[in-house]
Amino acid sequence: MDCVFCAVVAHREPAHLVLDDEVAVAFLDRRPLFPGHVLVVPRAHHRTLADLPAAQVGPFFLRVQRVSAAVERGLGAAGSFVAANNRISQSVPHLHVHVVPRNPKDGLRGFFWPRGTYPDEAGAAAVADRLRAALAASGP
Repeated sequence: MDCVFCAVVAHREPAHLVLDDEVAVAFLDRRPLFPGHVLVVPRAHHRTLADLPAAQVGPFFLRVQRVSAAVERGLGAAGSFVAANNRISQSVPHLHVHVVPRNPKDGLRGFFWPRGTYPDEAGAAAVADRLRAALAASGP
């Protein structure tokens, strides 16, 4: 496997590490939205959040939470943007969570895609029904 994030985790690829423990590695994004934009990755290679074993979700997101707080505190940011892509717009096929420092009037405008509405309440209810069915089929 030729995964650049696995190479960072193994210290074969240079990166500015901000966290490196038994669960996750966090490092500065090479193409940051703002200085302090950090990527948090699980040590083991998992392509998407759905692929991350359930027992690892909590420990991994505790690291994301810690990094988010550190980004805000360490950079004096008013807040942070925390996000992950699954397959679409995922530039590296290794689960990674972006933690981006945010400040009022920083130029980043909300979400990066157009927002819409449901045609009516019945349309929204139908989508919710499909999602509940998918959750039920996947177990607890």
